[in-house]
Amino acid sequence: MPGLHWPDLIIVLVIALLVFGPKKLPEMGSSIGKGIREFRKGMSELSQPKEDHEDEPKVPHVEAQQREHPSQSASVDHQDL
Repeated sequence: MPGLHWPDLIIVLVIALLVFGPKKLPEMGSSIGKGIREFRKGMSELSQPKEDHEDEPKVPHVEAQQREHPSQSASVDHQDL
């Protein structure tokens, strides 16, 4: 059967421990974990794109129009008086 089984995995880990040492092995495992996490995040962003303006605060529609066209909002305010 193809693939890694428990004895194969143990042999690979022992060889990695001998080659890289006990101090470097946890750092390498952490780096590999971060790399896999970033890869998954990138793949999920490709399959489900985020909104373009996610960082901007949500502004109600009326306030957004007033910011875009301040002269029109000023004339509407004077008409109410």
